[in-house]
Amino acid sequence: MPDLVVGFDLDLTLIDTAPGFQQVLRALGAELEVEFPVEEMTRRLGPPLDMLLAPYLPPERIPAAGERFRALYPDHAITTVPVLPGAHEAIAAVRRLGGRVVVVTGKYAPNAQLHIDHTGLDVDVLEGWVWGVGKADVLRREAASVYVGDHVHDVEGALAAGVTGVSVLTGGCTAGELRAAGTHAVLDSLEDFPDWLSGHLSLRTG
Repeated sequence: MPDLVVGFDLDLTLIDTAPGFQQVLRALGAELEVEFPVEEMTRRLGPPLDMLLAPYLPPERIPAAGERFRALYPDHAITTVPVLPGAHEAIAAVRRLGGRVVVVTGKYAPNAQLHIDHTGLDVDVLEGWVWGVGKADVLRREAASVYVGDHVHDVEGALAAGVTGVSVLTGGCTAGELRAAGTHAVLDSLEDFPDWLSGHLSLRTG
């Protein structure tokens, strides 16, 4: 069997980013004198920040607002963000099989690294600022065979890379939406991943 490489999304797959994201939006809104609907904006995290800000700011203000969001992020969104149930165990399941772990996320890489460091997630490679089908290039480069995410755009990345897509229901997408997008497996959370991985590899080795 080829060496095992498993890719994971970060936000709402490995970590519960919503509380920190909300705090940053409130701080940004206070500076810009804009009252963002933070609950609504964080209900389905996944798309790039510029897309989330677009309905509430003129186009010419979005680049600077995005830069300010990323600057505010470390002080508001690291210590308040926990790992999701099963995250460490999912990574450990890959490690027990001699595998590598690659995190591929749309988040700004320096801020993503702060989360990795704070939570102690055991990661070999972190690639940030890639979204949707753009994740496929990283997955192919790292020779991943599985990509785990919570969003339909994570499924798009897995399919574009030709790898097995696994979806968890800890984000804002429903099982129906994820299956319609073409995911290969839907799990309630990463707590189910070690058993799924064992079964998946058993099928591969016949």
